Amino acid sequence: MGFTAWITCRSCCCPTARSLADRNISAAVSIDVRNMPESPEIFEQAMQNLPECFSPQLLFLDADRNTLIRRYSDTRRLHPLSSKNLSLESAIDEESDLLEPLRSRADLIVDTSEMSVHELAEMLRTRLLGKRERELTMVFESFGFKHGIPIDADYVFDVRFLPNPHWDPKLRPMTGLDKPVAAFLDRHTEVHNFIYQTRSYLELWLPMLETNNRSYLTVAIGCTGGKHRSVYIAEQLADYFRSRGKNVQSRHRTLEKRKS
Repeated sequence: MGFTAWITCRSCCCPTARSLADRNISAAVSIDVRNMPESPEIFEQAMQNLPECFSPQLLFLDADRNTLIRRYSDTRRLHPLSSKNLSLESAIDEESDLLEPLRSRADLIVDTSEMSVHELAEMLRTRLLGKRERELTMVFESFGFKHGIPIDADYVFDVRFLPNPHWDPKLRPMTGLDKPVAAFLDRHTEVHNFIYQTRSYLELWLPMLETNNRSYLTVAIGCTGGKHRSVYIAEQLADYFRSRGKNVQSRHRTLEKRKS
């Protein structure tokens, strides 16, 4: 069981609240049997003392008794009230009694008995944020295979088969961020085909990835040294998805190492 106050602040004298309001960010305060006030009156008084600028929504997460017993048994976690030498069943019953005043005040009561963690997260995003998907950040990073594959990558694409600017003495000192290297790679049809097919693959599965309760999707592009081809292609993919309104980051591991 749990209780959350989801608070929206339009304007307030409190510096923290004002900072959140200026950025149009809501705040959530979580209360359960471990950190609730000593009496319901204290909580009620605290709610009444909130400035008028606050418009709290009170959300209570609940589950039936048998489900709670099963969850504690499955996770092998101690109930917070077990320190009172109570059995699990007795601790759950006492918790229910202690939280009842908060439950009765809630604007929304959610029975999580039949929900998975992912289903609960989706429901909360829909109820509180008005959308089902979490904001997914796409990260496109270049790397060199001779330095090792990034361990944080969700997808790894090998572009060592593409034409290599390294063999042009004029281009060798440059990187995939430089216009002459970009022009060299842009002249090759196979480079265009690879970029098109890779972005098409990602676009195909992106809707499902966005509903998969993840915060980041990391796509690693690797060439031999991580200096030319992988850098150029990572930037091309990042620019494409950025132009489609996605939240995109790009990084270049080899180039970052050279700077440091």
